[in-house]
Amino acid sequence: MKRVGIIVLVVIVVIFFGVFKWGVSVNNRMVEKQEAVSSQWSQVENVYQRRADLIPNLVNTVKGYAEHEKETLTSVIEARAKATSVSVNADNLDQASLQKFQEAQQGLSSALSRLMVTVERYPNLKADQNFLGLQAQLEGTENRIAVERRRFNEVARDYNTYIRKFPQSIIANFQGFEKKAYFQADKGADQAPKVQF
Repeated sequence: MKRVGIIVLVVIVVIFFGVFKWGVSVNNRMVEKQEAVSSQWSQVENVYQRRADLIPNLVNTVKGYAEHEKETLTSVIEARAKATSVSVNADNLDQASLQKFQEAQQGLSSALSRLMVTVERYPNLKADQNFLGLQAQLEGTENRIAVERRRFNEVARDYNTYIRKFPQSIIANFQGFEKKAYFQADKGADQAPKVQF
């Protein structure tokens, strides 16, 4: 009888150790995935910062040619200031904070679009090598932003899927792992632009 008790105790200890080891493994995997989301978010912010850093040079180049376009230039500067003032903590990537960040960035994109329309009125500016270089860098940065946003959504999807699957969801709820928000298309992106000649 004593021998049976020892065997049962050993089996219980082995099962407990196995469950504990599995729980630690799942928790560590969630931490890795959460850190991947945070790392990718940092990359998204990095590319947006690159765009914000290019804007003063672009504005100054345009300013030399289009001194009387102060309203457009001022709106770009103000939109840049607003976009750089909105920051989101990678640990709190919920839909509301991501939406606020996205709105600020959309305001900057809109101001830059108006600036590019203004540039069309200045043929000498369009031919200026400094401007052309800055414009090419800005276009490249916009492409990088799209790539990094897509990568962020992929990493967030992987993390969200993992923490929502059973039995990981039990540990995720117990440890406080929360779902991360996704970048979404801007309002009106589903509508084809109207082109008129």
